[in-house]
Amino acid sequence: MSALAGKTAVVTGSSRGVGASTAKQLAAQGANVVVNYRQKAPRANKVVAEIEAAGGHAIAVGADLTDPAGVRSLLQAAVDTFGGLDLLVLNASGGMESDLGEDYAMKLNRDAQDDALTAGLEHLGEGSRVVFVTSHQAHFINEVETMAQYEDVARSKRAGEDALTARLPELAEKGVSLVVVSGDMIEGTVTATLLNRAEPGALEARREAAGRLYSVDEFATEVVKAATADVPSGHVELVGGAGDFLARTQG
Repeated sequence: MSALAGKTAVVTGSSRGVGASTAKQLAAQGANVVVNYRQKAPRANKVVAEIEAAGGHAIAVGADLTDPAGVRSLLQAAVDTFGGLDLLVLNASGGMESDLGEDYAMKLNRDAQDDALTAGLEHLGEGSRVVFVTSHQAHFINEVETMAQYEDVARSKRAGEDALTARLPELAEKGVSLVVVSGDMIEGTVTATLLNRAEPGALEARREAAGRLYSVDEFATEVVKAATADVPSGHVELVGGAGDFLARTQG
């Protein structure tokens, strides 16, 4: 039996892409899953329907993560529906949108992540886990430059990672662990498509530098593995390796 069987997970930003695949894979291992969306209810409901058709348990809950009340209602829905909260996957990110304000990236990728952790700690108990999903471009941004179009997002996601890891002592007191999962550009994601459109050839350049890029489902599998991996709190899992990034940090 999977270690996730009977556990309850909230996956932020899970109506599509990596988040949706993560939600479906968690449910396939027996977890009760809360599928979170900001605006696209039909898309989230489709993810729930697919989970239920496969014999899993899930609900869709709309919540804007930049609204503290929305975050709390999201997590409360998990408790009210499934009786508790064991896993919080902080997958939602953004900042390349042009209509949400110039400070939106920092609001979502740093402030909302920190607030979600605060709200999560009201429910997460001993042995629970938080997984923060990020990218190599963000994780290494202090040492390795990224594309100009992505820099604000990368810096805000790194700020979010730093805000969460700064709370490791607090998490330890509560018996909650944190794992960071960092990946390269992911084939088929909105971010990869937008970056390649802004800088033609960017995706191919990353393929060559990394050897290959993970698909949405492949990367989601690594996120799911991190949910139960026997690693110390604060561990950073570099999915697919990060050789060229590491080489540049040492160069």
